[in-house]
Amino acid sequence: MSTTANDLRADAAIAVTVQYFAAFRERAGCADEIANTKAKTAAELFDEVAARHGFADAKERCKLAVNGKLASWDSPIADGDQVLFFPPVAGG
Repeated sequence: MSTTANDLRADAAIAVTVQYFAAFRERAGCADEIANTKAKTAAELFDEVAARHGFADAKERCKLAVNGKLASWDSPIADGDQVLFFPPVAGG
């Protein structure tokens, strides 16, 4: 089986700006960072940064935005995107 240019691009890392809000910002020690990732979805990216920074919250309890719009966990991400993660919010 031969490898095509599309196969190589599919496995290539992309660079996305990851922004953290509230407790995630405190835990990460920064408001944002550039992540070089092979993640294809927001969920995969969250799993990577959660492991790196020790986020304890389940992603299902959190919110996210991709390029300024609220998004779902299965949202695809692409090179140059901005992804913002919001931890669960207590209170009312």
